[in-house]
Amino acid sequence: MDIPRIIITALRGGAGKTILSIGIIAAWTDLGKKVAPFKKGPDYIDAGWLALAAGRPCYNLDTFMIKEEQILNSFLSHSINKDIAVIEGNRGLYDGLNIEGSTSTAELAKLLNAPVVLCIDCTKTTRTMAAVVFGCMQFDPDVKISGVILNRIAGSRHENIIRKSIEQYCGVPVLGAVPKLDKQSFPERHMGLVPMPEHGWAKDSIAAASQTASQYLDLSAIEKIANQAATSSSDQQPATGDQQPATGDRQPTPRIGIVRDSAFQFYYPENIEALISLGAEIVFISPFSDSTIPPVDAIYIGGGFPETHAKELAEKVAFKQQLKSLAEDGLPIYAECGGLMYLGKELVLDGKSYPMADVLPVIFGFSKRPQGHGYTIIKVKRENPYFKVGTEIRGHEFHYSKVLEWTGTDNDLVFSMKRGAGFINKNDGVCYKNVLATYTHIHALGTPYWADALVQNAISYRNKSKNGF
Repeated sequence: MDIPRIIITALRGGAGKTILSIGIIAAWTDLGKKVAPFKKGPDYIDAGWLALAAGRPCYNLDTFMIKEEQILNSFLSHSINKDIAVIEGNRGLYDGLNIEGSTSTAELAKLLNAPVVLCIDCTKTTRTMAAVVFGCMQFDPDVKISGVILNRIAGSRHENIIRKSIEQYCGVPVLGAVPKLDKQSFPERHMGLVPMPEHGWAKDSIAAASQTASQYLDLSAIEKIANQAATSSSDQQPATGDQQPATGDRQPTPRIGIVRDSAFQFYYPENIEALISLGAEIVFISPFSDSTIPPVDAIYIGGGFPETHAKELAEKVAFKQQLKSLAEDGLPIYAECGGLMYLGKELVLDGKSYPMADVLPVIFGFSKRPQGHGYTIIKVKRENPYFKVGTEIRGHEFHYSKVLEWTGTDNDLVFSMKRGAGFINKNDGVCYKNVLATYTHIHALGTPYWADALVQNAISYRNKSKNGF
């Protein structure tokens, strides 16, 4: 695995590793390097910023949703012909699902044999940070902590004490010291940064992050650490197992519409690529830019924040009416989280109701705290157009919305929740005709039969429409 690579991680969430990862990627990209960006974990928002910084898609490496061999395959295949790979960790270095550290950034670092750069928030502390870094190094010696970045430094004296303490007691280099920055360029919302498609100033923020990295970090030293990883690795090749099941004769080519805009923006690139690899033609559509839905054989509506666009979505009456009519006609529609909310009857915000597509008999409200947050395990308990009964699926959920009124039945819910909150009463997966909508986000590498099912449903619908059945 001769790919120069590095993992940027921290002691906890909110320590500044995302902005530093963005800055490092953007700075190297500005220097003409081809950077392959990756995000550890299921996050969409950080991945969007990393992709913008690199000028190419950011792929998620999540050991809960995806098997290790597929993680390796994805990393290797998406790093080919790139100069360097940068992986941003999530939460703290050793934080995982259990005391063994399952799904942690440390686990991924060992899987990829990648050196770790630890970003530490130095607010109101000095020499103690050397003890913390030393403890991280001793906690699991197989995790290669190769350098430290000091963040939120108060001044030169503050930096000097921490730098000398870490280099003397830990024996690892300090690769930069970043002062406290103005949060105006990168305000936060929900789990991470504000979704960059919502704001025109995104490129200015990337440029500011690049300048910060160039000014305060030793980019040459970080690159040297990444290059050393490439020369010290054993040879590995991408996995050769089938990523998608065989589907037999797949003519004609189905057209799958993907609703993608500032309201619906949470899509793993692998999910879209999986549909394309199975022969689908992708058509991006939006109620904001399209007064009508173009001819398609299926629709995929991802997650996002429809609540921040509730008024605009409610006003796009023609699009909503056509979507409902297509659903009644049996058009295959697969929706996740924000897409689920859009297919409901109404969104209620601050006491005001905003009509949605009215495909599913549910009214959604919102809470100030997450109603579902974390990994999910769902069991398929009833017949549906996409997953076989008995199948167990791993995914994740994150939503502030909640069910205010549900007039469907238990038979309309095809998933039971083994882990996670789900839609209502530990169930999820609202199914109506060929519509399936769920709070759980899935990843195509971890659930390869999803893409095959959506494509096959699209082909069936196309054939039915063509033959007039």
